[in-house]
Amino acid sequence: RWLEILREQGGEYGMKLRPDGHEEIYRGETPVAFPQPGHFDYDLRIKQMDATGIDVSIVSLTCPNVYFGGVEVSCMAARESNDTMAEAQSTYPDRIRWYTSLPWEYPERAVEELKRSCDNGASGVMVLANVTGRSLTEEFFAPIWEEIDKRGLPVLLHPTDPPGADQMAMGDFDLSWSVGFMFDTTLAITRMIFDGFFDKYPNLKLILAHVGRAYCEEDVGNAFEILRETERLTFDFSANTNAKVFEWAINAVGPQRMIFGSDLPITRMRMRRITENGKYINLVPKGLYGNVSNDPSMREIEGEEADRLSFFIYEEIKSIQEAANNIGLNKSEIKDLFFNNAHRMLGLK
Repeated sequence: RWLEILREQGGEYGMKLRPDGHEEIYRGETPVAFPQPGHFDYDLRIKQMDATGIDVSIVSLTCPNVYFGGVEVSCMAARESNDTMAEAQSTYPDRIRWYTSLPWEYPERAVEELKRSCDNGASGVMVLANVTGRSLTEEFFAPIWEEIDKRGLPVLLHPTDPPGADQMAMGDFDLSWSVGFMFDTTLAITRMIFDGFFDKYPNLKLILAHVGRAYCEEDVGNAFEILRETERLTFDFSANTNAKVFEWAINAVGPQRMIFGSDLPITRMRMRRITENGKYINLVPKGLYGNVSNDPSMREIEGEEADRLSFFIYEEIKSIQEAANNIGLNKSEIKDLFFNNAHRMLGLK
């Protein structure tokens, strides 16, 4: 029911119809997330996992998570989402694990939901890189972080609209996705480092989604070298297809601090990502996703070039393979990337 709660009580969030006939989550005029059938249909997700060769999926709730609608709505949305994932794990105990979503705007209730979720089998925590504009390092959130640290849970940090997105008109040209997400991740991690966050919470294990959202080589700078010493920071390479970025990250932090993220079911879309002049562009078959002419990150192709497009997840795996070959990773290290690292982090048996 999470999607229905958002639809009916989402406040500034709502649903709009895309040109291709599918619904998309918007915040005002800014696109936020594109729900896919496999997001909520776990029977279908298992079929997609089988088709893609994925044994175990760790599922979590994307933007805007449950940060909307006031205290009762936010808590209800968290319970609904978490209970659905717990039920999926119960139905598919060997295939599904999950990260809990918490009503972070209400710390006392968030701690209650964290305890309840862990009792129901949650393996970690999902959090966006800011909570309705507030920094994760604010003392306001300390009770939540203390409980997470006490339990030694991994935390997946995913970008969202950065603070000040409206003032910067980031809804124009989908700038929140192409620019804002990377900025949001960078701001969150930089604050944590300067704040001594990892010293305050010595058991914290933080996972950065999408390799910190570095989709282009120009996004990286010397970030990986700086983060080399932050040993409790791990990178997930979901929805990223830049082999050079993967290569730089693995060379800097080592293969034991990289984990495979599928971003299913989004990566079941047929497309291939390229970069031009420091910008990423998703190549998609003409007409498949409706009118994308107003989206600067999408470009339609047709003919033989379009026919050769595979699922986005295969483009991701191909890029990982290219990076692994360039670096000279051995079979054991490749197995670490795709399985062992996540297995150890989650304590799976």
